Amino acid sequence: MIIYSCHGAAKQVTGSCHLVTCNERRVLIDCGMFQGSEEVERANAEPFGFDPAGIDVLLLTHAHLDHCGRIPLLVRQGFRGRILATAATRELARVVMLDAAGLQEEDARRAQRNNRRGEAVAAPLYTLDDALHALDFFGPDVGYGDTVPVVDGVTACFLDAGHILGSASVLLELDDGQQRRSMLFSGDLGNPGRPLLRDPTPAPAADYVVMESTYGDRPHRSVPDSVDEMYQAIRETVTRRGNVVIPTFALERTQEILYYLHRGIRDGAIPQHVRVFLDSPMAISATEIFRRHPECFDQNFLDELRHGDPFAMPGLHFTRETSESMAINSIDDGAVILAGSGMCNGGRVRHHLKHNLWRERSSVVFVGYAAEGTLARRIIDGAASVRVFNEEIPVRAQVWTINGFSAHADQPSLLAWLGDAPRRKVFLVHGEYGRGMQAMQEVLTARGVAVQLPGLHEPIKID
Repeated sequence: MIIYSCHGAAKQVTGSCHLVTCNERRVLIDCGMFQGSEEVERANAEPFGFDPAGIDVLLLTHAHLDHCGRIPLLVRQGFRGRILATAATRELARVVMLDAAGLQEEDARRAQRNNRRGEAVAAPLYTLDDALHALDFFGPDVGYGDTVPVVDGVTACFLDAGHILGSASVLLELDDGQQRRSMLFSGDLGNPGRPLLRDPTPAPAADYVVMESTYGDRPHRSVPDSVDEMYQAIRETVTRRGNVVIPTFALERTQEILYYLHRGIRDGAIPQHVRVFLDSPMAISATEIFRRHPECFDQNFLDELRHGDPFAMPGLHFTRETSESMAINSIDDGAVILAGSGMCNGGRVRHHLKHNLWRERSSVVFVGYAAEGTLARRIIDGAASVRVFNEEIPVRAQVWTINGFSAHADQPSLLAWLGDAPRRKVFLVHGEYGRGMQAMQEVLTARGVAVQLPGLHEPIKID
C-alpha cells in the first residue's frame, strides 16, 4: 500500500512537508517552517503529525526556510535517517538553519530581558547545537538527473526546478510489490527567463503530481519592466535625497537584485554615487556559496562570469558585523539597503524600516512575496503606521511593490511546466487557499485534470 499525506503547506503557503509511505518505509519530502502571522507561526511548535523517529529518509527540494526550517526540530525529536539534496542545497541549508537557530536564541534572550512580570518565556524551537547536529545527517549529495535508491521499493530523481540555487523537483518511483506508481513533487518552481539560473525542467510523465500554486491565480509582470521600475524608484529617491530600503530574501533574490544593480550602475540607469549595502550575513554567505556552484547557472550568466564579477559595483559594502549595520542608519541619503528578511518579520531590515519608514524622502521597495499577517504585507496593504520593536512607526516613505522579480512560476508558467501529459491526479499545495490554489484548481479542472487539495495530516491512498 502507498499512502501520501501533507503535513504542511496544505491549503496555505508555508511549512512544506510531505510524507510518502511505501512498504511500511517512510520518505519525507521537505520539512519547512510555517511563516506569517503569530497564529500561523505557532504551528511550528505543534506535533508534526507523524513520528520523526519513524522517518527513514528526508528528500530536501531546496533551502528556503519554509522547506528546511524544521529539520533541526525533526532531528531533536528522534529522526536518524539520511537527508538527500543537491550539493548547493546542502550548503545553503546549513546557512539557513544556523541563522534561524541564532535568531530564535536571540529572540528568547530579548524576551527574557524584557520580562517584567516574571512570566514563563518560550524556549527557542531549536538551538545552534540542534542545527549543527542536523547537518550530520546530510549526504551523499545528489546531482540533477541522478536516480538514487531511497528505501526498499522507492527511487528518486532530482530535476532542476530553477527556483533558487540547487533547487529541485523530485520524481519518486514507487513499488509496493502489488503496483508501481510514479509521484512527482514540484518543490517550488522558478520563473522562466531569469538571468542567473536555468529554466525549470518540464514535468516528466508521472501518475501523480504534487504541485505548488503560490501564483496560480495570475501572471507576473515582465522582468524588464520590473527592473526599469526598480531603477525608477532608486532614481526618484536619490533625487529627493532619501534612502532606498529593499527587504530581500537572502537566497536568490538578493543575488538577482545585486546583478541588476550592477548593470544599472554600469549602464547609467542608476546614479554612480549611490552606495549599496548588503546588510545580511546570511545573504553574504549565500553569495559566496553562489560562486561555488556553476552547475546551476544559465549559460549566459556563465559567459558573464568569465568576463568579470556580475555582482560587483562601485560603492558596494558587505556588512556582516552588527556595528557596521548600525552605522548605516546614520546615512541620510543616497543609500540602497538590501536586508532580510524579505517579509520583514525578522532580521536587520526591521531596524532600517524603523529609521526610514517615517521619512517622506525615503522609499521601501518590495520585490518578493509577502504572506498574510507579515509586517511586509501590512505595509504593502497601505497601513498608516506599523509596530516595529514595540514602537508605532508612521508609514510616510513611498512604498513600491514590484512582483516581476518573483522566484516562483506564475500561472502560465505553472501550466506550461505541468504540460499536457495525462495524470491520475494533481495535488495542489503551497498557495493561498482563496487565491492561487483555488484559481489553479479551476483552470486544471476545466482542462479535465483530476485535482485534489489535501487537508493537513489527511492520509490519501495512492492506487
